[in-house]
Amino acid sequence: MTTYTLRKATPEKVRTDVLVVGIATGKGGALVPAPGAEPVAAALGRRFAPLLGSFGFRGSFGEVVQVPGGDKVNAARILAVGLGERTALTTEKVRRAAGVAARGVGNASSVALALPAVDAAHVRAVVEGFRAGLYRFDAFRSTKRGTGPADVVVLADGARRADVTAALAQATALADVTDQARDWVNTPPNALVPLTFAAEIETAVQGSGITFEMVDAAALAVLGCGGILGVGNGSENPPCLVRLTWAPADATGSVALVGKGITYDSGGLTIKPGGSMGHMKSDMAGAAAVVAAIRAVAARDLPVAVTAYLPLAENMVSGDAMRPGDVLTMLSGQTVEVLNTDAEGRLILADALTMAAREDHDVIVNVATLTGPCVVALGDRVAGLFGDDETVADVQRAAESSGELFWHLPIPDEQRDAVRTESKVADLLQHNWVRWGSALYAAAFLEVFVEGRPWAHFDIAGPAWNGGGPWGHVPSGGTGFSVATLVDLVAARAGA
Repeated sequence: MTTYTLRKATPEKVRTDVLVVGIATGKGGALVPAPGAEPVAAALGRRFAPLLGSFGFRGSFGEVVQVPGGDKVNAARILAVGLGERTALTTEKVRRAAGVAARGVGNASSVALALPAVDAAHVRAVVEGFRAGLYRFDAFRSTKRGTGPADVVVLADGARRADVTAALAQATALADVTDQARDWVNTPPNALVPLTFAAEIETAVQGSGITFEMVDAAALAVLGCGGILGVGNGSENPPCLVRLTWAPADATGSVALVGKGITYDSGGLTIKPGGSMGHMKSDMAGAAAVVAAIRAVAARDLPVAVTAYLPLAENMVSGDAMRPGDVLTMLSGQTVEVLNTDAEGRLILADALTMAAREDHDVIVNVATLTGPCVVALGDRVAGLFGDDETVADVQRAAESSGELFWHLPIPDEQRDAVRTESKVADLLQHNWVRWGSALYAAAFLEVFVEGRPWAHFDIAGPAWNGGGPWGHVPSGGTGFSVATLVDLVAARAGA
C-alpha cells in the first residue's frame, strides 16, 4: 500500500528514488521548468535543458524522459514529464501529467512529486492523477504485477495549510473508492452477477454510516417493477435493486443518485454483434460510480442526504427473455412497448427513477452507459449531459473542478412527443429505431419518469470504458468516470 504525505521542501534536496518534475515549453519552444521544478533546473544550471533535449525530449504534453540525478540533486533519478505550453497550464493538465508520470516510475520504492502544486486544487490534481496512473487490475492474474511505490511525497509550499492537507486526504479517499469502482467494472461477468454485485456493495459500505437495503426479484414483482423484471427475466441470475442511504443528522438537502447496473449485456433477443460483446461487463459502470460517490460523500461526512438506487440485472437470451413487441407495466403504472431488447438500460432506470421521484429529493442524477450513438456524437472521452438548465449548470460547475468532460445535449420536444405518441398499443414507446438522435430519444424516455423533478442524466457510454491503452491519468478498462463529478456536485450543495 502506498503512503502519501505532504512536505514543504526544495525538491533537489529530497532523498528519493525518483523525483518527478514538470517541464513546459516557453517562447520559441524552449524548455522551461514548470512551477515546482525551478529549484531542480537551477541546481543543474545550464546543462539541464540540453540534457533533456539530448534524449529527444521537447516538452510536449505527456512526454516523459528519465535522467540521472547527479551530484546536484539527491534523487537517484529525475523523471521529467512534458506539460506543453507554460501559458496554458491547467489543473486538468497537471492531473493527466501526474498519471503519465506514475506509469513511468517503474519499480521505485519512493517517489517525490515536484509537479505544480501551487494550491489545494493543484495538490488534488497531482494526487488524483498519480493514483489513477498507478491503477492495475490483477485480481484474475496468477502472477501479480507491482503495486507501485511504498512512499510518495507531494512537494508543496502550502503543505501545512489546512486546505492543502484536506485536499490530500480527500484525493486519496476519492482514489480509493474510484479504484473499487474500476475493479467492479473490470471484473469478468461470470464473477459479478447481480446478486454477487449486491453482496459486494454491502461489504463495501459496511462501517461507513451508509444503510444498505436489497430488494430481490420477488419483492420487485410485488412492487410492480416491470422494467427491471422484464430485462432480468432472460437470465438464470435474478435481478435485484440495491438502495443505499447516507442520512446525516445535520443534512441540509437531499440528492438521489441512480446508477445503471447491467452486469452483462448480450443485447437480449436483439442480440449484439459478437465483436461488441467483449466489454459488455462494463454496462454496470453507472452503478459502480454511484456506489463510489456515496462512499466518498460519507467519508467526507458531507451534510447532504444521499440515496442511491441501483437496479441490477443481466440482459441475456433464453426462452424467458423479453421479446421485441412485449408490453411492460412499470412501477409508475405506465405501460411501455419494447421494440429493442438491447435498449434495456432505460427500462431498469425507469423503475429506479420512479422510486427516486416518489421520495421527493431536491435533485435526481442518473448515471448510465446508455447509448452507442452518444459515443458516435461525442467520442469516447466525453459524456453526454442532459437535464433541466439549473441542474445541468450545477453539474458543469462540478465538472470544472473534477476535470471530467461533459457536453450538454438537448431533449427536443419532437423526441418527447415520439416517446409518448408513437406506440400503437402502450402509453410509451421504449425505442423507435430512428438512428438519428437516438441518444436524445433515450433521454426523453428517462425524463418521463422523473415526474418534473430537477434532474440530470449522464450518458457515460464512451468515457466509462477505455478499450485502448492508458492515456493521461486514465487507465485501460474501467475508468471510474463520473465519480469525482458526482462527489463535487454533492459537496457544492453542502457548501464544501
